[in-house]
Amino acid sequence: MFKFLKEKLKSFKKKIEEIEKKEEKEERVAKVEKVEKVEESAVGVAKAEVAEKVAERRKAEVEEAKVAKVEVKKAEVEEKEAKAEKPEKGKLASKIKGKIGFKEKVSTLILKREIIIDEKKLDDILPELEMILLESDVAFEVVEEISRMLRERLVGRRKKIGEKLADIVIDELKAIIKEILDRNKFDFDEYLDRLVAERKPVNIIFVGVNGTGKTTTIAKLAKRLMDRGYSVVLAAGDTFRAGAIEQLEEHAKRLGVRLIKHKAGADPAAVIYDAIVHAESKGIDVVLADTAGRMHTKKNLIDQLEKIKRVTEPDMTIFVDESIAGNDAVERARMFHEAVGIDGSILTKLDADPKGGTAISVSYVTGKPVLFVGVGQGYDDLVKFDSDWLIKRIFED
Repeated sequence: MFKFLKEKLKSFKKKIEEIEKKEEKEERVAKVEKVEKVEESAVGVAKAEVAEKVAERRKAEVEEAKVAKVEVKKAEVEEKEAKAEKPEKGKLASKIKGKIGFKEKVSTLILKREIIIDEKKLDDILPELEMILLESDVAFEVVEEISRMLRERLVGRRKKIGEKLADIVIDELKAIIKEILDRNKFDFDEYLDRLVAERKPVNIIFVGVNGTGKTTTIAKLAKRLMDRGYSVVLAAGDTFRAGAIEQLEEHAKRLGVRLIKHKAGADPAAVIYDAIVHAESKGIDVVLADTAGRMHTKKNLIDQLEKIKRVTEPDMTIFVDESIAGNDAVERARMFHEAVGIDGSILTKLDADPKGGTAISVSYVTGKPVLFVGVGQGYDDLVKFDSDWLIKRIFED
């Protein structure tokens, strides 16, 4: 699961570490060179001060020589000069020694201080992360949002020496993805419990294109609801394909639930309405209704779905598509939501998805939650969606 995205993120983390090591090495060299220049400059100042005093002394000697009358006086002057040279040399040595101590202090300060993450550092790494996310089927607007949030949180942030920038970036990436996934958080079980307690049957219709696992998902959810103590009836609302009716009928037999069906080509709104009437008469809790999903006649499909919603007044409209479809699934979710309105999504075949971008994107694009994910072929292979569950499988080995 998510093998492609995992490998790309590992490579991205490794590259950040390599860039950081290179920058740290260059920074250390530059700072040491700067310290050495400061030291050389300080020593030069000290030498200039000594030279100036020596020149003054020589001038004094000339003046004294003019005034001197005897050689003895000259000798005394020379003796005084000799005595004066020793402290001057001592002062020079003391100053040089002081400058070496200063270099050590600066070096220690450099090694202990914090580093501020700047815009340039992020410019070196974020474009590659954006490309990784796009290649992993994360929708463009979601990539933009992730990049914006990373910049907002990281620019100006202080990083201690020894703390890895790669770890900081990945940790923030995890947190941002979780926030995006949790923006439309919704508990399907709590919602259904409340609805059934108020009135029944609860009517749930499923929309989506053909061949994405919609009919099988209906059967999986029926099994899950039955395991939780609910009674269920299925409605074969995809009357466009005789095969869809037969497929749902086979699932109903296996699960031991009633299927309401009409002949192929019948009015799907009438089929679902009959299922609701049946559920009311028998005290059944939930109606799960299939619908057609042919995309080559989009207008007719949308008109049909609008009629179904108008006639049957569903409590929930759930979009179903396969995770491996990537951006195609995201765009279909957007289209169905804009055309008829959806209340949530179920993504199938997540166990076969090497990228994971669909799961990250579909909730953001539609503004509606991902309710469940399919992770296998069995009736029990329907997992309630959880952001922590998804992030763990993306970022952990």
